Amino acid sequence: MADTTFKGFATTAIHHGYDPMAHEGALTPPVHMTSTFAFETTEMGGEIFAGERPGHVYSRISNPTVDLLEQRVAMLEGAEAGVATASGMGAITAVLWTFLSPGDEVIVDKTLYGCTFAFMRHGLTRFGITITHVDMSDPQNLEAAISGRTRVVYFETPANPNMRLVDIAAVSRIARRHGARVVVDNTYATPVITRPIELGADVVVHSATKYLGGHGDLIAGIAVGNAEDMRNVRLFGLKDMTGAVLSPLTAHLIMRGLKTLELRMERHCASANAVARALEENPAIAKVYYPGLESFSQHELATRQMPGFGGMIAFELKGGYAAGMAFLNRLKLIRRAVSLGDAETLIQHPASMTHSTYTAEERHEHGISDGLIRLSVGLETLDDILADLRQALGEDGQRLAA
Repeated sequence: MADTTFKGFATTAIHHGYDPMAHEGALTPPVHMTSTFAFETTEMGGEIFAGERPGHVYSRISNPTVDLLEQRVAMLEGAEAGVATASGMGAITAVLWTFLSPGDEVIVDKTLYGCTFAFMRHGLTRFGITITHVDMSDPQNLEAAISGRTRVVYFETPANPNMRLVDIAAVSRIARRHGARVVVDNTYATPVITRPIELGADVVVHSATKYLGGHGDLIAGIAVGNAEDMRNVRLFGLKDMTGAVLSPLTAHLIMRGLKTLELRMERHCASANAVARALEENPAIAKVYYPGLESFSQHELATRQMPGFGGMIAFELKGGYAAGMAFLNRLKLIRRAVSLGDAETLIQHPASMTHSTYTAEERHEHGISDGLIRLSVGLETLDDILADLRQALGEDGQRLAA
């Protein structure tokens, strides 16, 4: 039998839910590349279909390799169960389709990832669902806005791309009093840094494409929560509404990534902290947004809620949009690319890329300036990252140093 008494994060990420001796001694869990599953008897098949007996029927619903991934991420997040999906948006949409009906309201934070914003504002609203934006950096704004129609409170922390934080425990207490579920996108922080369910949230979603996978070679998502909620997400949101099914091979790659997640996050955090401080000291930089900086407006909340501050930085140059574009084009090591959480350091311009689904007016309203730059600090040698930033900033950036 597999040992389930261990408590360490890395040990759980590497070992949870799998006994090599039950699989001919194979140290790495097998990849079950099958669409369907045979039943020993007709009666057994009927019992599995009826939910009276555990088992797999069809890989659109469940698969042993995907199931192991779901168990591990759920355990790392402090949840009972999980549902893996083919993308982060697959996880978000499967969850929300499950818990919402026409006439319901979703209260969302002021800032959201561009595709999440588009799904909420351009998708759900077509089906009679009200989307209400609230600045959740002050939980009392939620208290003032929440109503009897509110079914879900949804936010990211830190928010993509401007790094705004939400007090998960305070918001969850308010939502619970009003009978609303709290759904948190934990992609930026990962369970290494923040475990929203332990702070009162009901469901956590991830783009597993990012830090969980960690190598920029897959697309995937996952949602975790209590067992009943996840069963409903699986059998309705995933099976019937989205069909956003994760490949077993992709699940295998994510589990490989989980083995080094804690180590990678330690490096991402340490390097990002150094880069943020160097940028803040540079005369060409107007503002740096990073939770680990004492100048960050929510630094006190960050120190309470996040034992580490993550690998993501947002900043603006004094020359605004034009200076930012010139800076981006001069980079040599750092790649101009969307996504985040890869081994490679990536940089992008949200207004024209990841958040272009917002109109210019919406970006202004939701705190995404035209000159904002998003930096995902990778795993390269820190001095090389700093040197590339220094040369790209030109003469005004010569003070940038480790």
